[in-house]
Amino acid sequence: MEGTQARTSPRRDLALTLLLGAVGAGLVFLATRQGWAQVRTVPPKPLPASVVAVTGAALIPFADALVVAGLASLAAVLATRGLLRRVTGGLLVALGIALGASAFTLSTSSAIAAADAGANPGSVGAGSVTQGTGPATSAVPNVAGADPHVTFGAAGWQFLVVLGALAMVVAGVIVIARAGRLAVMSSRYDAPAPVKAGTESMWEALSRGDDPTSVGGQVAEDH
Repeated sequence: MEGTQARTSPRRDLALTLLLGAVGAGLVFLATRQGWAQVRTVPPKPLPASVVAVTGAALIPFADALVVAGLASLAAVLATRGLLRRVTGGLLVALGIALGASAFTLSTSSAIAAADAGANPGSVGAGSVTQGTGPATSAVPNVAGADPHVTFGAAGWQFLVVLGALAMVVAGVIVIARAGRLAVMSSRYDAPAPVKAGTESMWEALSRGDDPTSVGGQVAEDH
């Protein structure tokens, strides 16, 4: 029973480590798809007010690339071992740290630029904040005397990004620390030791002039 648990433990640990990293990347992806800021512009009457919602992905345009790189690193863990696996774990740690830090790189100018570029297709159209009437638009009106006002509401989503990034970092640390004890996908293709030993015995029998296919490794004598 103990031997069975010892054999399955590396596979279970590998699966849990990969799951931890994948869940972390998923949390980051989910959080950056939410609205993190609103850019409100109130031009002189009779022009209508404009409110544009901006997602986290628009404010952190490189976050998606880091998430994809993190998932690729998790896939690489399956096929690597030894030093290369530790390097892969280190890359996963670096990507997690970068994602966590990116959650705090928000600025008013980046929000206005993202809104003006129409980075969020689900933005509120021109009109009042409560009614949202008028034709759909994602550009900030460029009207003299109407400065855009940015309101951030990303605290909860920033926390979720940090949580997901931390999960990726922990997964990477586990890979680095236990690189030699986690299961390896290609290990099933290694030639088993008995086969190698049997091959060596066959060559030794042939060198002595014996027939290795006969019972007991000796040629039967006719009487």
